Amino acid sequence: MAADTSFLLIGTLAAQANTTKDTVRHYDQLGLLKSRKRQAGSRLYTEFHPECVERIELIKSAQAIGFTLIEIKDSLNDYYDGQLDIDLQLMLTQQKLAQVRKQQANISVMVEMLSERIDILERMRTDSDYKLDVEVCKKKIPLQP
Repeated sequence: MAADTSFLLIGTLAAQANTTKDTVRHYDQLGLLKSRKRQAGSRLYTEFHPECVERIELIKSAQAIGFTLIEIKDSLNDYYDGQLDIDLQLMLTQQKLAQVRKQQANISVMVEMLSERIDILERMRTDSDYKLDVEVCKKKIPLQP
């Protein structure tokens, strides 16, 4: 009986999706990819559905905008099963945007604090009489949780 050539072996999938075999294995273990086991002699092979190339591209895209693999899993499977809840996805995406905006604000505060520290250190380097105000160095700008 001939093998079903529409399914992809891990190396072929990784190459087509421009990723590594380890990434494919990880995604498969998390249930992000559709695969099946096939016995060939004494070896057991994992074969992947051809749509896994597109799935990996969607996973990478969602990761790039801040979603975790766990957050991606249910949405991805719902999408491919035709069960995607648009209202839920809208709410989750709005929450992610709010989270990223908080991170952005925290990063802005950190940039400001680092810039101030650099200014102080440069003054200390060029002015041997410069007296460091410890209270200025201890100043904490609260970061958003």
